[in-house]
Amino acid sequence: MNKEHEILFTLVAILAPFSLLSVGGGSAIIPGLQRETVDVLNWVTASEFVEMFAVTRAAPGPGTMLSTLIGWKVAGWMGAIVATLSLMMPSALLCYGVFRLSDRHSDKRWNRALRKGLAPVGVGLSIAGSMTLFRLAGGGLAAALVTVLSTALFLWRPNLSALVVLLVGALLTVILRGAF
Repeated sequence: MNKEHEILFTLVAILAPFSLLSVGGGSAIIPGLQRETVDVLNWVTASEFVEMFAVTRAAPGPGTMLSTLIGWKVAGWMGAIVATLSLMMPSALLCYGVFRLSDRHSDKRWNRALRKGLAPVGVGLSIAGSMTLFRLAGGGLAAALVTVLSTALFLWRPNLSALVVLLVGALLTVILRGAF
């Protein structure tokens, strides 16, 4: 097996399982993806990881495109395609199958329990992803405080414009960075 094929195989081996573990959205895989690509394989540096994450959040499309950027960095266009499909296809196929099964049994007690049981798992995985990004980006206390306040604001006023919260968060970050 040549080096490029080895890298493509490694992308599949890493991302396909993450696809199935990303309960709660793409941010749930950030800690594991960071560990594998930065700490274990040394494909990207911590600062490159944060920069790629920022690009995927600023660009249109799903935030899970972080895997696409990593695939592109390590294996060019073929890496980007393999990484994207490896992260999207397993969970898409599983969701389709579960939806078909769940739709037929929506009135069953086990179905309601499953849905209620997975909600906290998704929240916990999303929080773990945020904590990883805080650690990598070095946001410190100011970033944590802005995040907590933003979350509280959205919970209090769910219809509030995200743009308003982003602008207020940016202003608070600038103010708090000077204080801390």
